[in-house]
Amino acid sequence: MAPITAASNEETHGALLDTLDLHKVAKPFRNPHWKPAQRRNKNLKQILSEAQRAQQSIINTQQNSGANTPLPTTDGAADPNSLHPNPAQASQDLSRAVLHKNTHASSRLASSSAAPAANVGGVAAPSVTYTSIAAAPSLKPKKKYCDITGLPAKYTDPKSGLFYYNAEVYKVVKGLNTTQVQEYLAARGANTVLK
Repeated sequence: MAPITAASNEETHGALLDTLDLHKVAKPFRNPHWKPAQRRNKNLKQILSEAQRAQQSIINTQQNSGANTPLPTTDGAADPNSLHPNPAQASQDLSRAVLHKNTHASSRLASSSAAPAANVGGVAAPSVTYTSIAAAPSLKPKKKYCDITGLPAKYTDPKSGLFYYNAEVYKVVKGLNTTQVQEYLAARGANTVLK
């Protein structure tokens, strides 16, 4: 190819542009020596442990959702929908009412053949509701809030145990005396009670 000179014509100029054009350079999409990662197969122990964990979680959900609560006796003495003034008895009645409602809903769904009811061990498992008091513990960590401002706390004072939001609040925490620190901890329910 000829260098561009004063006597260059359009043909030599076009040839130079074609050689310098990056779009015309062949660029393969990936390295020709690249191979996909080998798929890691699970061994029998891992498969069995996962199946066992899934089965245990279903059983725990069934136990915590009120599925094992006995149905109310209908001897005519009391209305099964009425709740007792005793809180412990009222919570049992509430879970019993939820179970009763869920069994009727699942029987309606099964009879209409729209969707089969979820059966766990031959027993219709009730759906999870907000009225289910005996719920499994949360797997998320508990959120911390600043004891002074109430904002989400990023830090904890190692000496007093108070949660604080930023350096400005930390200066306030350092200025508190022991009784004030105990009052803040008592408001959170983390105070130390000596007997």
